[in-house]
Amino acid sequence: MLLDIRNLQVRLPDQGRKLHAVRGLDITVEAGETLCLVGESGCGKSMTALALMGLLPPRAERSADRLRFGDTDLDRLSERAMSGLRGRRMSMIFQEPMTALNPVFTIGDQLRAVYRRHTGAGSAAAQTRAIEVLESVGLTNAALRLSQYPHQLSGGLRQRVLIAMALICEPELMICDEPTTALDVTTQAQILHILKQAQEARNMGMIFITHDLGVVARIADRVAVMYAGHVVEEGTREAVLRKPAHPYTRGLIASVPRPQGAVPGSTRLASIAGNVPAFHHEDARCPFLSRCTSKLAICAEAPPVVRTAVSGQKVACHLQLASSTGAGETLSA
Repeated sequence: MLLDIRNLQVRLPDQGRKLHAVRGLDITVEAGETLCLVGESGCGKSMTALALMGLLPPRAERSADRLRFGDTDLDRLSERAMSGLRGRRMSMIFQEPMTALNPVFTIGDQLRAVYRRHTGAGSAAAQTRAIEVLESVGLTNAALRLSQYPHQLSGGLRQRVLIAMALICEPELMICDEPTTALDVTTQAQILHILKQAQEARNMGMIFITHDLGVVARIADRVAVMYAGHVVEEGTREAVLRKPAHPYTRGLIASVPRPQGAVPGSTRLASIAGNVPAFHHEDARCPFLSRCTSKLAICAEAPPVVRTAVSGQKVACHLQLASSTGAGETLSA
């Protein structure tokens, strides 16, 4: 097991209260596997990534029953040890390529600094490695690019530089936080291809954060659907996309634009009414209760995690127990 997370909690200070950004999250990632974290903005996807990388904001609180990366307990690492691991064995592609690179340093300065920091290599070796990794992500004239500043590159080229920076030390796990957002569809396809090639070449585990189900269908091995800090459904790509079991997952899939509209014979786009709630206290109810159109009286209680009999994914929903055809093994209360 490359990554094994149990009961991850992240709390953020908010006007004298604690905002529960991630609540009881369980995920695993194997070497060579891609896990997609899916959900609306504000569901805790990026906070999960930052918690794993040890990059949470000041005064944020992180706790977990298990937070293991290979043979390393991330919860017990000092900041110095985490800094040595971050960028070397674990790397992250941040969400916004326009601002993730330092504007006052050249591309070469930034790539060489990462490589020398983690490997102790000399300047000549770092220069050679920087050119190699830029070429591996499809940049032509790589030696020339090293002397350029971020503002001299397009958004797509900057995204390739961020991928190169994440790959330069050949990590075991890469976290991609919406790396194709704001890119045109052609560039998006190229970026996904580069990531998949890099993963296969290194047998690298990958956590891919996105709200684009088209990207999920293309790149995921497994999918974890997050809502209000919880994983409400988790399973293989085929199970989650073809036979979604949670009302929230079904709502996300129904909201994908279609040429003839979301409903046959209609041009109106489907949507999920309401907004993702912000929880400032522990709440025993189903987090999707206020927006669910299929809720039962029992949904006022915390839902159990159930493994569906039909397609095998794990779902936190009372409807799975109430259904005579979709219910399966109860995993937890």
